[in-house]
Amino acid sequence: MLEASQVPAVEQRHGDANSVVVVPVILSGGSGSRLWPVSRASFPKQLWPLISDKTMLQETALRGVGAGFAAPVIVCNQEHRFLIAEQLREAGIEGARIVLEPVGRNSAPALAAAALLVAEDMPNAVLWMMAADSAITKPEALAEAVATAVTAARSGRIVTFGMKPTRPETGYGYIEAGAPLDGLPGVNALEAFIEKPDAATAATLVASGTHLWNSGMYVFTAETLLEEMQLYAPEVLSAVRRAVESRATDLDFIRLQPEAFASAPDISIDYAVAERTSRAAVVAADLGWSDVGSWEALWEISPKDATGNVGIGDVFLEHTTNCYVRSDGIVTAVTGLQDAIVVVTEDAVLVTHRDRAQDVKKVVERLRGAGRHEAVAHNRSYRPWGFYESLIQGDRFQVKRIVVKQGEQLSLQKHFHRAEHWIVVAGVALVTHDGKQTMVRENESIYLPLGCEHRLENPGRILLTLIEVQSGAYLGEDDIIRIEDVYNRQ
Repeated sequence: MLEASQVPAVEQRHGDANSVVVVPVILSGGSGSRLWPVSRASFPKQLWPLISDKTMLQETALRGVGAGFAAPVIVCNQEHRFLIAEQLREAGIEGARIVLEPVGRNSAPALAAAALLVAEDMPNAVLWMMAADSAITKPEALAEAVATAVTAARSGRIVTFGMKPTRPETGYGYIEAGAPLDGLPGVNALEAFIEKPDAATAATLVASGTHLWNSGMYVFTAETLLEEMQLYAPEVLSAVRRAVESRATDLDFIRLQPEAFASAPDISIDYAVAERTSRAAVVAADLGWSDVGSWEALWEISPKDATGNVGIGDVFLEHTTNCYVRSDGIVTAVTGLQDAIVVVTEDAVLVTHRDRAQDVKKVVERLRGAGRHEAVAHNRSYRPWGFYESLIQGDRFQVKRIVVKQGEQLSLQKHFHRAEHWIVVAGVALVTHDGKQTMVRENESIYLPLGCEHRLENPGRILLTLIEVQSGAYLGEDDIIRIEDVYNRQ
């Protein structure tokens, strides 16, 4: 992460007319399907610890906290809100504003929402926009690049970071850097954006010396972005402004007005503003950056053994070279392979050549087309109170393991099509059932007949773990009628 001493050009004195407040804006809306089966829509790559013991979201948020910047603004899918809030708390990040997108509309509407919210109190604040799922391995270089970009942003520029290419990569877009800008050392005009090229074009671009990888990170003031959006993307700004003005506060979250936000065009900040504005600039940097967009990219940035292998989890490798092998569950043995990727989860296995890592997205599309839940969800489903996972499922019955955190409770609910039998295996459960309350301890059980209004709560000091046996004609998760819920879920 950045240390405050590493950003000497950026002063953080609130209230001084000559000072600048830097607000990190983190976009966390992707599903990361090319990192399937670990990354799935219900629990995407930014919520996983893929490059350290912290999740990628935590790594990203801590870059700004370490530099002494303002609390971040997180724009995310509303389905991930409790996971993100919990991960920020675990990382010790306080005061973050979590903005919930009712529907995905790409980066331009998301950034417009963040800029409008920040501009209400600090129109001259500098926004540092980052994706939640990128890796940066050279923090000192990042500190210098951010300080340079902040200076340019304060002069009215919309600044992006161009990564100095290390290879002719076809998975990234490119930026053509123009002439240096007067009075802004280390900042160049931005001549053009170039879409992801084929291999031959990528080689030519890298050899030119004037082309950089497009990192997707931007720095600008809230005022500058809103001015340029009014000029080049007024329909985006108008829709998002209505969504922000009619927002609601829900617990720790900011809910944008759904109909207004949904009316915004689905467009990236590149297409909406950056490719059209006359204020675009680029800071070239070598940050050890990767968008971690594939298993091949993750192999590239991960520490390797003497034979070029990355082994994570319960794995055994024999006569194997330059492979990425990960197991989040059962023991995994690999022998006689080279340049391969093997990823094992509880309910899926991926095996591919590293050169075909981009094709994983096609596999996910096929799984979606076949209606397979493995395409979008893990066997373990996380909730604000804990998690549950299916152990056995058959005709008219299902067995689940449910884990409830200390002091948390499920909604008061009932089911039309199933009965439930709860057996406590660890901790103590306080069960509300049809207006009565019963304490259920280890090795005790309780039966909840069809139609019973019930709630599960953990009043103890350790995790509550129980086995739930469901029986009935229909066992889908949509057979839940919530009567009361402390988390305001529908």
